Amino acid sequence: MIRFDTDYMAGAHPAVLEEIIKNNRVQTPGYGHDAFCEQARKLIREACGTPDAQVFFMVGGTQTNATVLDGLLPRIGGVIAVESGHINVHEAGAIEFCGHKVITLPSHQGKMCPKELRAYLQDFYADDTWPYMTVPSAVYISFPTENGTIYTLQELKDLHSIAREYGIPLYIDGARLGFGLAASRDVTLPLLAANCDAFYIGGTKMGALFGEAVVCVNPSLLPAFESLMKAHGSILAKGRLLGIQFARLFTDNLYMEIGKHGVDLAMKLRNVLESRGFHTFIDSPSNQQFFILPNCVIDRISPFVSFEYWGPRGENESKVRFVTSWETTAEDILALDAFIRADG
Repeated sequence: MIRFDTDYMAGAHPAVLEEIIKNNRVQTPGYGHDAFCEQARKLIREACGTPDAQVFFMVGGTQTNATVLDGLLPRIGGVIAVESGHINVHEAGAIEFCGHKVITLPSHQGKMCPKELRAYLQDFYADDTWPYMTVPSAVYISFPTENGTIYTLQELKDLHSIAREYGIPLYIDGARLGFGLAASRDVTLPLLAANCDAFYIGGTKMGALFGEAVVCVNPSLLPAFESLMKAHGSILAKGRLLGIQFARLFTDNLYMEIGKHGVDLAMKLRNVLESRGFHTFIDSPSNQQFFILPNCVIDRISPFVSFEYWGPRGENESKVRFVTSWETTAEDILALDAFIRADG
């Protein structure tokens, strides 16, 4: 079976796993207060160009989003996201479970429109009854988006400028950050860090066994954050496991190499499907590719290739998603092509 379901189907990248094994018997203090985590923080700050940023290591994406937003938001605050945003559709209400409302704006192929953000905030404060509403207290986007699309640098600048104008932080979900950066034409890691207030660098989908690295560009935004992490159950006692992984991911440009590998193979996959006459329904430049396939083709290749329906199965054709990862190979793409071409 060739797996294109998602980008965390396999374990760790061999180079990451080798570091874990090499340091398996090293004993260190817990909860991220160890030399491995300090080295990882140093490497991440250098890569981001943020020498004063706080860096925290957490165990998974949902825990990260819920904990960070709980820290950024006041008790009566809500977070603005697009309707298709991950925190709104695929985290089982984790933000609301923490007592914060997700305020939704229209999704444009997964992206938030800066003009619509400004219009919403203007209209909110123009309403004399706003003190009785959920106060918009942060802006959430992901890079890449839930639909694999990429914000331009100007769009990030515009969103950040509007958020600053209203005194609220811009937070970026970077679960697939390496793939997004590899697909972007003008956004680098330092430029992304310069145009938001906090973000996280995904590890789970980018070659780590598990784990995410939160980068808080403005340390004053997350005071006593380790206590909040503990309360959320999102801090790891054996924190060195996260430090070891991120230190390796940010050594010898491995993180970006993984991102480039996934995107390069996603483009090969896209070329294969388009050459067979199939069409995308989302124009994604990243490692997620969204196609409309005839049900007869889906049924024929499903015993050999796994991928996800993106919505309900249609009567004659359906929307599906293919995802590449660090483990995807050129041979996997050739095999997919062969299964599609087979008469069955």
